[in-house]
Amino acid sequence: MKHAAHILLVDDDASLLKLLGMRLESRGYRVTTAESGRQALDSLNQARPDLVLSDLRMDEMDGMALFHQVQKLAPGLPVIILTAHGSIPDAVSATRQGVFSFLTKPVDRDELFAAIEDALSQTAGTSGDGDSAWRAAIITRSPHMERVLEQARMVAGSDVSVLLTGPSGSGKELLAKAIHQASSRADKPFIAINCGALPEQLLESELFGHAKGAFTGAVSQHEGLFQAADGGTLFLDEIGDMPLPLQVKLLRVLQDRQVRPLGSTTSIPVDVRIISATHRDLDRAMGEGDFREDLYYRLNVVNLRLPPLKDRAEDVPLLAKHLVTQAAARHKPFVKGFSSEALNLLASSAWPGNVRQLVNVVEQCVALTSSPIIPEALVSQALMAEENALPSFNDARASFERSYLIKVLKITEGNVTQAARIAGRNRTDFYKLLGRHDLEPSVFKPGATAEEVD
Repeated sequence: MKHAAHILLVDDDASLLKLLGMRLESRGYRVTTAESGRQALDSLNQARPDLVLSDLRMDEMDGMALFHQVQKLAPGLPVIILTAHGSIPDAVSATRQGVFSFLTKPVDRDELFAAIEDALSQTAGTSGDGDSAWRAAIITRSPHMERVLEQARMVAGSDVSVLLTGPSGSGKELLAKAIHQASSRADKPFIAINCGALPEQLLESELFGHAKGAFTGAVSQHEGLFQAADGGTLFLDEIGDMPLPLQVKLLRVLQDRQVRPLGSTTSIPVDVRIISATHRDLDRAMGEGDFREDLYYRLNVVNLRLPPLKDRAEDVPLLAKHLVTQAAARHKPFVKGFSSEALNLLASSAWPGNVRQLVNVVEQCVALTSSPIIPEALVSQALMAEENALPSFNDARASFERSYLIKVLKITEGNVTQAARIAGRNRTDFYKLLGRHDLEPSVFKPGATAEEVD
């Protein structure tokens, strides 16, 4: 063991709990004890162990019920079950459900330690006590984020495709880089591209490359990002915005592990791990015909969802202190941090723009402050400036679309046929637009009692 592994030991028999705890500590493990499943879950929320060792028969919550709760809180955390009532069917059932090992009491000392070492060796590096260099760029103490990072560390060891979902600005590219750093490809390139930021032909050329003369302006051969990332990881950000014709070509590359540059007749083998990300609802996009189902299942072998910053409020002061140190080093070394009132205001804000918005606010505060400690008033001013800031093109387009749809539905009193005619769209496309913006035509009909649309 590289560190003193932390074991959460659970048994409602206090004397056995103490005896087994002493035995484990004598072996060099760090032990936390709990006399019930509920107490064990409380302990799990405070400090993440490397392994849970639990009795099966306990009042209120037995070992298997505890196991299922542990898997919700910390997916992949190994659980070993001990029981004096062991049977082969019980053991088979438990291990099929995901319990790492099922041992009968009185447990053999060597058998117990062998099971513990086996569990720890198979999950090495997944707990917060291990090597954390791979995730150094992600600042958090949120249990929610820690669970995401545990899953990321576990999936990093395989080459499966990962789909990162979550709101814009929540840190999907940082997590993609962390997965790359934790993988066997860490010494190879990590290359990122935003699929929604480029027009279709340029995106195709960037991803797959092109031959000289493939199109007007192609004055020389161009190596695509698949070739540039060979041996490493290609991060496809905003994959939900990729045009359908390119989705077909991407699927072919993933299936064949070969890429054919635009205008070329030769395919080139590539060895690339794909991590993709989106803030869009891809299930809805598939239903609307905007995203291919076969590509979705190729990309979404493992799905990791990042929480919005408002769901990890405990991270805001931590992130703000880290960001202000970075910004001060670049611009104003005399700035030392935020006042306690300023930090409280930051922590209580809604953060619709997530971590990206917090970065902007901190940068503004450092740029405008004339004192070493940033006051609450400056934070308030920066937050107000963010609210009035020019939105991104995609956000502005979405806002316009929604406002326009509401207007035509009001004009036509919810008559979709008439509204589609005014908009110059067929009914199918118009219904897709309404679905994208969660608008229900019946709300606009005369006498409707539904809540007013914003």
